[in-house]
Amino acid sequence: MFIGHFGAGFAAKRAAPEVSLGTLFLAVQFADALWPLLLLVGAEHVRIAPGIMKVSPLDFTDYPISHSLSALAGWAILLGGAFFVLRRSLRGAVVVAAGVVSHWFLDFLVHRPDMPVFPRGPYLGLGLWNSVPATILLEAGIYGGGLAVYATATRAKDRTGTWALWALVLLLFGLWISTFVAPPPPNTIVLAVSGIALWVTIPWGYWIDRHRVTR
Repeated sequence: MFIGHFGAGFAAKRAAPEVSLGTLFLAVQFADALWPLLLLVGAEHVRIAPGIMKVSPLDFTDYPISHSLSALAGWAILLGGAFFVLRRSLRGAVVVAAGVVSHWFLDFLVHRPDMPVFPRGPYLGLGLWNSVPATILLEAGIYGGGLAVYATATRAKDRTGTWALWALVLLLFGLWISTFVAPPPPNTIVLAVSGIALWVTIPWGYWIDRHRVTR
């Protein structure tokens, strides 16, 4: 899943208005932010296998640190605890922690049975990436719904608050659409670097939130 995670981050703003959108993006995307680093150092592994699923060419052979449910629960406690220490907001800490764990459940919907519960299994997944229409309906629905929640929970306090938000929305949507038509990445290094490039969404989220206020 790609933009669905961002939809979850957008929606979480209503549950915890005190948490910046940048922090919410970090939470829901934490697994995918950590994963490319682990690929580069050889701690986790993926195989590029065109045709393995209709939407994704990736065979996730080994990613227990970034994507197992038990590891994400640990990362959730760490990030949620850090937020509580820094901001003294229990509600915000819970929302941040829930955002981290939400990544596993959203990926569970689309992955084939390769999502580890514990580092060495069992492995689960509903495999909706084997259906292009189902993938589009699910991801677009979560993304659009989350964005609608954020847009109604906040308002722009200046022009930057409007165009910075919609520029990111269109960029993410365009990147998502490209995944349906672009060729598979040539190697795992290119894949990892492209994953690291998405870190820009985190400071972008902080930037957006500085120019918006909660309703």
